[in-house]
Amino acid sequence: MNITPEILPLAIAALAGIIMAIQGSINSALGKVIGLWEATLVVHVVGLLLVTVLLFVCRLGDGCLANISHVPWYTYLGGILGVLIVYGVVSTMPKVGVAPATTAIIVGQVFTAGLVDHFGLFGMEKIPFSLWNVLGTLLMAGGAWLILKQ
Repeated sequence: MNITPEILPLAIAALAGIIMAIQGSINSALGKVIGLWEATLVVHVVGLLLVTVLLFVCRLGDGCLANISHVPWYTYLGGILGVLIVYGVVSTMPKVGVAPATTAIIVGQVFTAGLVDHFGLFGMEKIPFSLWNVLGTLLMAGGAWLILKQ
């Protein structure tokens, strides 16, 4: 099987989506037992421990932490956004279910990603949002509505 350069990143992204649904379910189960903010803390501490081992024990990093002072200020917001994402997922999945919550998350991601691409925000290359992108997003939103409708 010949894997084109575009397929592997898309396969990895799809795998991340699969993992996200599983992670949301597991984090929600944790939140039911210890609380929402407490689960958010535990998720990030465990993640921090894993990344620390991967970087400093397994030496998997390919960058340079010494360059951290040279990054744009807004890149530090990723940590804050990560906390809000985990909290949002942990608090919504038990209330509406994994499929509806994940569907709403994906529609929000696609809409926002289209804006980021179109305007080239955060240093990303500008990729104009075409009529096909708009139609595809509207179709996804319609599908999300069907999934959310009970």
